[in-house]
Amino acid sequence: MTDTHIEVRPAVPGDIAVLTTLLELLFAVEEDFHADAARQRRGLELMMNNPACCILVAEDEGEVIGMCSGQVTVSTAEGGLALLVEDVVVKSNRQCRGVGSRLLRALSNWAMERGISRLQLLADRNNKKALGFYQKLGWQSTSLIALRTYTEAFR
Repeated sequence: MTDTHIEVRPAVPGDIAVLTTLLELLFAVEEDFHADAARQRRGLELMMNNPACCILVAEDEGEVIGMCSGQVTVSTAEGGLALLVEDVVVKSNRQCRGVGSRLLRALSNWAMERGISRLQLLADRNNKKALGFYQKLGWQSTSLIALRTYTEAFR
């Protein structure tokens, strides 16, 4: 089943509260991150004010039901720009209806308009549903693993 009447549009500041709620849903299934409304709100505001970032929402009759976001990086491997897909989440009762794929297609179009050739994302290795979704859309696993540390200011 596909929701054909869904509108995908850029997020606006008035969406931040509902986007924060969507991120709570996402972080509930990710082992490495935890919901913190103040941090998520601050991150969303930073992205909205950065022309190298994009936040898109899927809306159905005025209700935001999903979102995705990305930020431009420079890839030395590609010798050009790449897009790090930061968040992809759709309300659970609206999943499996094409909403997530429409969001990612729109994000891919945003990237192509800016000369970006590669999209990349991190996904929780235990989120089989998400991994299946990305694989179905043609995303490929890599041999890379994610590592992280924090600067002294955040320890």
